[in-house]
Amino acid sequence: MTAPEDLRQRHIRSFVLRQGHLSTAQRRAVDTLLPRYGIPYVARPLDLDQAFGRSAPKVLEIGFGMGDSTATIASAHPEIDYLTLEVHTPGVGNLLKLIEAQSIDNIRIIQHDAVEVLRDMIPDNSLDGVHIFFPDPWHKARHHKRRLIQSPFIEKLALKLKPGGYIHAATDWQEYAEQILDVFNTEQRLQNTAADYAPRPEYRPLTKFEQRGLRLGHGVWDLVFRRKKDL
Repeated sequence: MTAPEDLRQRHIRSFVLRQGHLSTAQRRAVDTLLPRYGIPYVARPLDLDQAFGRSAPKVLEIGFGMGDSTATIASAHPEIDYLTLEVHTPGVGNLLKLIEAQSIDNIRIIQHDAVEVLRDMIPDNSLDGVHIFFPDPWHKARHHKRRLIQSPFIEKLALKLKPGGYIHAATDWQEYAEQILDVFNTEQRLQNTAADYAPRPEYRPLTKFEQRGLRLGHGVWDLVFRRKKDL
């Protein structure tokens, strides 16, 4: 017997939905601003230019947390459109607050599982860049299967990049950095822009958590790969 389509496409999720505290301001932002800056998940390709109302370079950010870095980057680069993905409502609410406070118009939010959005909504050869900053390292060995950055996912993600488009991952967990480097190196469509780990690009701001970690001697690893133009 053939499994139903929705069962055959199930996957291990790289996140756990936690309730989290939703402030009054975050709830107001979700209620009033998400209809303007949010894009509902639908299982069909998304017209990215239509979603932003213009033709401009498109960068996908997967898992923006509370959105502080996202807002900083988008505000500094108004010529680029940022399609951002996050499942946790407090983070969505916080980013919406920042969008309103800073009058940012080049961010759109999809509050849904990144794997399904990538599979169903993002056309091939449509992205100029992808940001995956500090994904959950799932540091216990028995949880490594939940990590987002694994070969099947990156194979699909590489297809969404335009030739010459980049994927930038950053982590403060060395063992995960080594796995990411191996996964990226294994993907035939990608090419490293550095010998191994890259210097932090200027567009990625230091988070408060990262600054504290660096003061304590903790490492942070950036990896920047580009899609090869001949594949």
